[in-house]
Amino acid sequence: MTDLAAIKAAARKAAFARRKEAHQTHGPGRCGFLSSFLAGYRGVPVAGYMPIRTEIDPLPAMAEASAHGPVGVPVIEGAGLPLKFRVWEPDCAMTDGPFGAQIPATGDWMIPQVVIVPLVAFDRKGGRLGYGGGFYDRTLELLRASGPVQAVGFAYAAQEADALPLEPTDQPLDMIITEAGVLTF
Repeated sequence: MTDLAAIKAAARKAAFARRKEAHQTHGPGRCGFLSSFLAGYRGVPVAGYMPIRTEIDPLPAMAEASAHGPVGVPVIEGAGLPLKFRVWEPDCAMTDGPFGAQIPATGDWMIPQVVIVPLVAFDRKGGRLGYGGGFYDRTLELLRASGPVQAVGFAYAAQEADALPLEPTDQPLDMIITEAGVLTF
């Protein structure tokens, strides 16, 4: 393991612990700021995610957004590939995808202009530490090469870190939305 990989692994371990504690202690109403943000993008194609483990749950905000325009969720097609997004609606038929995340069983593919990004940790510069597979980094790079896209990290405020071990391939976020507020960069 390289020094950077070891540093990232240690940062992830600490961040997972903070996220787990935040997940256990926060009640309902976690995505009020996310809902307010998405209300300003009605009709714009949005990609969210199906929460796994102790990730903050964006589903109430995604359900609201789906009443006004297309909402998709990520589908992993293979290691080293960017994500694709399949249209999601509340109560649509779902199936198990890689890493335990649910994906729509059928449906059209879509290209989002707003991507709600799950994360393990974030900093106040728009840096994001994910799970280490690079899926969102590859995807955001590809989407940004085709046109403007808003990358919105969604996390508990407790997931903030003073500094993160980032690499040149790590794609920055345009903003972070937490249960406590909004940070823009």
